[in-house]
Amino acid sequence: MRLTRGAVLARAKAAALDGVRRLNCWGSHLTDISICRDLPNVEVISFSVNGISDLEPLNQCQNLSELYLRKNNIGSLNELFYLKNLPRLRVLWLSENPCCGPDPHRYRMTVLRNLPSLQKLDNQAVTEEELSQALVDGEEITAPPVRRSVENGCPESTEPSAAESATETESELLNFSLEETNKIREQLGMKPVPRDKFSSFSPRETDCSRKKRNNVLNAILLLMKELDVEGLEIVQQTVGRRLQAFRKKELQEE
Repeated sequence: MRLTRGAVLARAKAAALDGVRRLNCWGSHLTDISICRDLPNVEVISFSVNGISDLEPLNQCQNLSELYLRKNNIGSLNELFYLKNLPRLRVLWLSENPCCGPDPHRYRMTVLRNLPSLQKLDNQAVTEEELSQALVDGEEITAPPVRRSVENGCPESTEPSAAESATETESELLNFSLEETNKIREQLGMKPVPRDKFSSFSPRETDCSRKKRNNVLNAILLLMKELDVEGLEIVQQTVGRRLQAFRKKELQEE
């Protein structure tokens, strides 16, 4: 979901974008925050519990001092590249994103090495000792993350992540997709997809489309944890209508 001009002005209670100082869009199902390029004077942004993966638009927010991004879909610490030139950034909350990885020390040291002006990271005060240690244990980020190809929408990776560098067989990718799909169906009160039916179309997909679908599934699962009963019922109704449309199309093709 794209964050629109109207939504920003309504949330911030401002008459114009350059008058926005504080913006709270917690849990708003956002994936596109391009409008932030037009918020030169914003000082505090709360985007926690969304599906945001691209921080490039924040590069224009030169007055930003506090940024809350907990529980999003930020997959690479290279996204910090876009925050390195924000001179007033003092508070960052980035925890519970995929980019945090399995090693909390390496994650914190890398963030602090690239954003040494932070006074608080993930609700924990930054110490002088940590800043010194970050120069040793942290990884310096000198380039932005690789973006998707405009032509086919498939990521072009020159430096694969640890997960991508591991050898994944086709069956492993298939099992992951089936597992994630059935998790969603279970939460919606639907029957799981049989393995034989699922595998009938999965092997024909390209690696790119499999990875793209897995990313979407992960984002959906993350967001569904934040929904109440009413929200889940809406999702269930929407999924039901979409499944009916697919079944109708399959019958027509037969």
